[in-house]
Amino acid sequence: MQQGPREIVTPFRPIPLEVPEGMAPNEFFNSTENLNDLVHNNGLLVNPENLLLYRKALGHSNAFDTSIIYNTSKCVLNPLGRPVRRTQVPEEVRHVWNRMNQIIIDYMVEVYPDPSQALLLAGEASLDATWPLTSPGVPSIRMLHNHFIAFDMDQLRSAAVADSSNPNLTDGGQHSLFQAYMKDVYRRFFDELPLRVLKPLSSEESRLQLTGYPQGLPSWEIQGGVAALQEIGFWKEYDEILKGFIDFYRTFFTQVSTRNAPMPGDVYFPDQVERVLLFNNDFLATAKRVRD
Repeated sequence: MQQGPREIVTPFRPIPLEVPEGMAPNEFFNSTENLNDLVHNNGLLVNPENLLLYRKALGHSNAFDTSIIYNTSKCVLNPLGRPVRRTQVPEEVRHVWNRMNQIIIDYMVEVYPDPSQALLLAGEASLDATWPLTSPGVPSIRMLHNHFIAFDMDQLRSAAVADSSNPNLTDGGQHSLFQAYMKDVYRRFFDELPLRVLKPLSSEESRLQLTGYPQGLPSWEIQGGVAALQEIGFWKEYDEILKGFIDFYRTFFTQVSTRNAPMPGDVYFPDQVERVLLFNNDFLATAKRVRD
């Protein structure tokens, strides 16, 4: 069977979805009207921390597909002032969000226990604050959210292999650039993060045989399995990895913008940044390649 991303068609589910008259669908999904619909028509739960659990009308999968959004629309009126990644979320909110994540993932594993029958994904949509509000796929409501999805494996196996030139399969080129020119330092930087629960995996160990995901991206095994998600230590390390990605990207693009730039201020892992990144020829040469 050919390995590669699969393309599936997810039928629209007949649940309440009210698009105001005169508003185009793309305008609706990129507006506060969409948020209003999520809250009043498709919201399943909302708590005092403004975390909204909602169901999807147009989702990725009809097996199981839900999201949690940090709805700060009433308390942070400036869209550019809203949190766009976990490190900007207040600690007390992040604590509750972690518990919600754990409960939903636990439920998914209970309902879909066989990995040969269902592929379970949980992911976070971090919005880069430098993206223009008008960019495709960047909602003007601009609020951090995450996804919980179950895919039917039989459907994936029978699905057509996606067109490799489809722009929805790209990451803007950063990952392929890193893999081509500095994959060793890329992995070494993350391998040296101070982790105990999360164990780095090789590409061969982490790759999904059907789709090839995650195409060489750094990956970690949760030691202790799903039960480890009930421990606060896992969520602390989850945040450490996010901080590592932030350090890596900030350091790289600082070098892209300015030759031999000093270490960015307020990095989370200054020792690794200085020792692993700023003294690595491949890292600096790749930044020069982009800069030139």
